[in-house]
Amino acid sequence: MAGTWRGILGAVVLAGMVAGAAPRVAWGQLPEPGSLGASAPNPLSDPTVKPGKMLLFDLEARFAKDVAERGGAAFADWFAPDGVLLGNGQQPVVGRVAIVKSANWSPRDYQLTWTPNDAVLGPSGDMGYTWGHFEGHSKDANGNPVTTSGRYMTIWRKQPDGGWKVVLDAGSNEPANSGDCCKLPDAH
Repeated sequence: MAGTWRGILGAVVLAGMVAGAAPRVAWGQLPEPGSLGASAPNPLSDPTVKPGKMLLFDLEARFAKDVAERGGAAFADWFAPDGVLLGNGQQPVVGRVAIVKSANWSPRDYQLTWTPNDAVLGPSGDMGYTWGHFEGHSKDANGNPVTTSGRYMTIWRKQPDGGWKVVLDAGSNEPANSGDCCKLPDAH
């Protein structure tokens, strides 16, 4: 009889814990209104995040830090020998040698930053992708600040030596005034 009561008590406690739990929102999904308060979820502090996502977010963070410190040379170093760079409105740049020639900016003159929104590691564990938002900061010929921004996608592949390299990086600039896309027209 004691075993039965413990089983019932355990079920009641478990049901109470489930009923009282805060709503969970998967990273990359819109939360229910009012369910998260003012802050967005952080996938790196989510205890349910998969190790593959953590690996890809870590690669992105190291890639971004290196580029912030060393500029275009660092950007090119992260590409596989057969990597491809697809820039918005530009011809594809194929191969690391060509990417090195095209990524010749100094971090003093151009700052490229990005933040991944999501990452998915493939089932074989040797390829994955990230996507998110990027910003580029520079100055025009008159010294005025110029900012470009948009979305990017990076495809990563594990190399024979166990390291990871970029095999495809693609970006698309946001259209001018894209922040105004969702405003309702004035009723005046």
